Amino acid sequence: MCEANNMKVGMTVPNFELETYDPVNREFGKISLESLRKEKKWTILFFYPADFTFVCPTELADVNALYPALKKLGAEVIGISTDTKYTHLAWKDAEKLLATLQFPMGADRTGEVSRLFGVYDEQTGLALRGTFIINPDGLLVSSEVNFYNVGRNAEELLRKLEANVYLLEHPDEACPAKWHKGAKTLKPSQTLVGKVFEALQ
Repeated sequence: MCEANNMKVGMTVPNFELETYDPVNREFGKISLESLRKEKKWTILFFYPADFTFVCPTELADVNALYPALKKLGAEVIGISTDTKYTHLAWKDAEKLLATLQFPMGADRTGEVSRLFGVYDEQTGLALRGTFIINPDGLLVSSEVNFYNVGRNAEELLRKLEANVYLLEHPDEACPAKWHKGAKTLKPSQTLVGKVFEALQ
């Protein structure tokens, strides 16, 4: 169905560019990874199958509710499908779940960016539900892919971004399961082996 995922966690993402629809200013434009890196931004790519579908607007609305928190952490979110920027505009205006959408909608008409991240379905021309976090240095630090019929959880996306932002500043530490900002972290060492329970108390 999908080509092999070229991008793996830990790899540096090559530059790419997308046509966009800005739902706040109601303008068409372009966005590139290079421009976001120059601004020292974290980049969140939020692929979804198609405009005017069913699970997709619920997902975009979920991310939109946490968009201010994601922005506060230094991230830009790009919602991406293989639809055109014109379809993005029409869908945003028609679907009430998207009435307050704030982040740019990317148009990956050729599927080039979707293929780069291994979420392009050659049989349908659509993208699977892929979420990717790229740090300000262009390193891919998080990857999640769901099939068409399973929606994602934006709270988990926020949690993963918080953890990665923290770890970029504290590379000698690690975040345990369900870690949230302000919680205890782990410092891997020989003294921690077999003593994780004690370290988290």
